[in-house]
Amino acid sequence: MVKNVDEGCRTPKRTPRRIPAAMVCPPAPKKKSPPHTARQRLPPKNGYFVPPDLELIFRVSSSSEAVA
Repeated sequence: MVKNVDEGCRTPKRTPRRIPAAMVCPPAPKKKSPPHTARQRLPPKNGYFVPPDLELIFRVSSSSEAVA
């Protein structure tokens, strides 16, 4: 038996073949709370430790050397 080709296209009507109804979207994600700002620390009472050879590690260059 040959089906009639002239029937054209049709949307399936049976329950298992139907497109499911639209589901409710989940709520939008909540904004992250801003990080807690740490209070600013005061400098040490005795000052910062400065080793005597610190200038040897960080060489200061003049402006003419920096360009070259």
